[in-house]
This record gives sequence, structure tokens and C-alpha cells, in this order.
Amino acid sequence: MEKLTGIIRAAVFVALTLAASAAGLTGTALLTRDEAPPSLPITASISGSGSSAQKGAMDAWRVDFQGLHPDLRVDYNANGSGAGIRDFITGVTAFAGSDVAMHPAEQQLADRRCRSRAVHLPMVVGPIALAYNLPSAPELKLSPTTLTGIFSGRITRWDAAQIAADNRGANLPRTGIRLFHRSDDSGTTYNFTAYLKEAGRWPYEPARKFPVTGQGVTGSAGITEAIRRTEGSIGYVEYAYASDAALPTAKIRNAAGQFVALSPQSATKALEGARITGHNGDLIVKFGYLTKNKDAYPIILVTYEIACSQHSDPLVRTFLTYTASDAGQSYLSLYGYAPLPHDLLAKVRAQLGVTT
Repeated sequence: MEKLTGIIRAAVFVALTLAASAAGLTGTALLTRDEAPPSLPITASISGSGSSAQKGAMDAWRVDFQGLHPDLRVDYNANGSGAGIRDFITGVTAFAGSDVAMHPAEQQLADRRCRSRAVHLPMVVGPIALAYNLPSAPELKLSPTTLTGIFSGRITRWDAAQIAADNRGANLPRTGIRLFHRSDDSGTTYNFTAYLKEAGRWPYEPARKFPVTGQGVTGSAGITEAIRRTEGSIGYVEYAYASDAALPTAKIRNAAGQFVALSPQSATKALEGARITGHNGDLIVKFGYLTKNKDAYPIILVTYEIACSQHSDPLVRTFLTYTASDAGQSYLSLYGYAPLPHDLLAKVRAQLGVTT
């Protein structure tokens, strides 16, 4: 995703032109890739790490941000939410990406590192896909309790009664299920198990480490590749990865009783009614997986950028102001993400000191 296709570049350029003022940019700063000075030296750089869920968005943001500011560079290592938090706490990085809010002990350490409050800024809505490799069933439907049965290891065959009940008339093979899950410390795992706990009677507490059966694989890219090459497999992965790999994704039954296909639009609807639960400038989002919106795809995560509220590198605020701008949010759906709802986006911008 480092290089945009011609069509996407054109769309992004139009979006940037229309929304440059939201990011505090002037017309003269808005240059195409060909117009940008090719040899302008880098005068400042920062690095971040963490959530692999937001890698596609972060890659696109970094490319376009440097196109607008050729002398500035942002690096990002998608090494997982837990690793990103640890990197930030120890001062290895200037900001962290995480799909789950820090634990109290992590918050305390992050505040100490910042010498001020370390705040969570929601920036990306990432739908979690149930990607699978089952050629005989090009359209798969799964209810929350069936998902819990599969991922807890109680349902082990594709022709099990619970799966058949969700997929009446489907050609389900009499073969075993190959289950893949994240082996690393993952915010995606936390959000997926939180969904199962609330909607599907998952017997464990939500956790960043997957607690039970199946084969563990490191990173979202690893999960995607494992499913792609293994017939009869299923796993949870961010929609951007599944879409990029052209993997089929299951329709999930929501609390309104509807089996809904995953899309950026159906994922955004799952955030309706979300509220802010953080304090001291923290924008931690609380949402429920049991939304009654019949068009909502219920399994989503919100990725935060974690940064110091004070004493941080000014480039961090400059970059995050861009990611929260109309320009930064406008083309996320091209990469399998959903943009933040307008009311939440306004709160992020206010925390960054942007007036709209």
C-alpha cells in the first residue's frame, strides 16, 4: 500500500484540495508528487509503532503527509498494540498506535514518560473480518454463538449443526476447521474477544492474548497469509488485510437478527450511540456490540494514537492534525477502514487544538 494507484492518487488529491484548510495547509503547500522538490532534505522526523490494524491507513497517511511536507518524515512499525505501548512508554517512539486503551499500570508509566497526561486519540475505525478459505461455501453466515463455538474449540467441523443452522442450503464440507488466531499481544484479539464475550457467551475475559485453541500466527499479515494458503481455515483479521488479499469474509448476525456483510458503511453504523469515557483530555470510546441498528456490522475496533498531551515533539501534533483532517479521513474507505463519525472527529480536533 506504500504506493497509491493512479485512481486512488487522483481521489486523494481532490480530497486534499477540498480539505486543506482543515489541516491548516495553504494552497501553495499542496503539491502533487511530481511537483514536490525531489531532493529537498529531511529536516525532521518522528517514529511511531503499534497497531497492525491501522497499517494500511498509516502507510497512506505517511506518504501523503510527506507529499505535503517534503522536509518531514514519519516512520511507523506495525508491531502490534502491546509492543507499540511498550515502545512509547520506554521512549523508543514519539507516539503509539493501539486498538485498546492502556491498562492503568501502563497509563501511569506513560504519564511518567510524558511528564504530563498521555492521551488516547481515536483515529481509525477498523472492522474486524472473519476471513475464511472454503471454496464450496462462497457466502458464509455466522451467528455470535457459532463464532464462540468455533473459536473456543467446541465446533471443529464445517458441517457442524450450528454452522449448518446459520447456512441453510449451503454446501458445507465434512472436513475439520483449521483455526488461526494472533499469537502476539494484539488489540485486534482484545476487541474480537470483547465482542464474543458480550454477544456470544465467550467463557473467558477479553484479552490481548488469545486464550485457547487453534494455531497462533504473528501479526495481521501472518494471519492473512495463513488463511490464504490453507483450505478449510478461518481467522479474525482487519478488513483491510482481508480485502487486499481478496479473501471472502463471513456475514455476521447482529443484535437485530440480521446477517450483515462487512463494509466501511456498515461498520460506521456500529458506532452509533458511542460515548467518551476517558478523562483529563482522554478520548477513550465506549461502544456496545449489541446495537439494534439492522444495517450495522457489529465487530469493529477503534484504533487510538497515544501521545503526550504536553512536552511532545511538535511534529507529532502536526502529523496527527493531518490524520484527523478532512483530507486524512476522506479516503480511509479506499483502504478498508471506516472514517470517524463527525461528532467524535470534532472532539479529536479540539484536543489537538484545531478549530473548525
